[in-house]
Amino acid sequence: MKPISYTLKERIWITPAVYSIVAILLSLAAFYTDLYLVERFIDHIPSIFLTKVAEGQTILGILTAAMLTMTTFTFSTVLVVLTMYTSQFSPRAPENFIRSATTRHVLGIFVGGFIFNMLSLLYLQEDVFDHEVLSTTAGILIVFFCIATFAYYIHFVASNVQVSTLINKLTADAKQVIAQYIRLYEKKYVSLENWAPREPKETVSAARAGYVQFIDLSNLVELARENDCAIEVAIKIGDYVYEGKPLFYLYSDKKKELPLNQYITIGDERTAEQDLGYAIQKIVEVAIRATSPGRQDPNTAKDILIRLGHLLGNMSQLKTDGLVLTDEAGNNRLLYQFESYSDILYKTFYQISYHSKKDVSVHSSMTDALIVTAALAPALRYDTIWKIQLYLLEAIDDGELKTLDRDFLQKKVNELARITGQHSVTLKANG
Repeated sequence: MKPISYTLKERIWITPAVYSIVAILLSLAAFYTDLYLVERFIDHIPSIFLTKVAEGQTILGILTAAMLTMTTFTFSTVLVVLTMYTSQFSPRAPENFIRSATTRHVLGIFVGGFIFNMLSLLYLQEDVFDHEVLSTTAGILIVFFCIATFAYYIHFVASNVQVSTLINKLTADAKQVIAQYIRLYEKKYVSLENWAPREPKETVSAARAGYVQFIDLSNLVELARENDCAIEVAIKIGDYVYEGKPLFYLYSDKKKELPLNQYITIGDERTAEQDLGYAIQKIVEVAIRATSPGRQDPNTAKDILIRLGHLLGNMSQLKTDGLVLTDEAGNNRLLYQFESYSDILYKTFYQISYHSKKDVSVHSSMTDALIVTAALAPALRYDTIWKIQLYLLEAIDDGELKTLDRDFLQKKVNELARITGQHSVTLKANG
């Protein structure tokens, strides 16, 4: 049962369809207003807002053609931006642009404006009206609104082609996912050691193959409470499952047929709404593209790494091994296994480390990111953070660093060792 907000983002045609329906209703309202009300109140309506039928047909014809041209140009702009996102940033970055609320609403406004003027032109016939009409003015006002929207959209596109804007959005998406999990287990969390479900165990398997996009953990807790049972989620959000793969284990005294598959959404691609690993992956891919031989933009990678350090510090507050959710009475109802924090850190840095192993500026930025992470993390994460730092230093061959590069990186390594309470390591310089 995926929330409607997620569905609207995935199916971008829904918003333009809603605007189209509203435009049809408005055009009918304008038609009946001209047919029944304008003639009755024509003495009270300023003449500047009224037009003859022939003049209205000419004006609405011009406006309809203009709206069609504007809509076509907007769609072309969207395609150009998507191509640039794919080539410059990441193959998974375009979805942030095309699924944004602004893009969906702008397309809806243009399509709705075109439909309104086209239908108004259809309704405006000389054998129907023997007086002046008001719908032409309504069409002009709608076109003025569309032009203002078009001007705003040009600004929106110009801002979104900047890598800093993309990184801010990707970071905000990851923060929202982290906040969801924190709110969830702050209310209904107990330690993994207290998970002791009753036997026997039933298995609920996947009916189709695909990526796990959404699991309604809160409502699963309520379902387990209503049926006096316990549920173990056998997969993670973002996992690829195949037909027959176990999704849930149901623990109950009696055999129950619960609609557990209704509480999970499986699709053809990963989404970032609940998938924290995927949200981090999209940010990492932009950093990797910035350090690729074809671009060589380490400053962008450095900016991204600092933001990643902040996100990893926030993630350290999560219970990443096993999350047990309880009902209001304190009974254990649901077990969801998060990915371990060490695996999260490893998957964040291992590709960047490989692609920039000869760039000391990127390596120092990765250490800066870990310093930020350690500053925000609880003490129980310090050993894991330091272990990842040692792993990153392994990518630098002994004696490869120049003297000043070694000194620069050594200061940062020493600082991280001090924060995490570890013994620092001494880096070797060339010669």
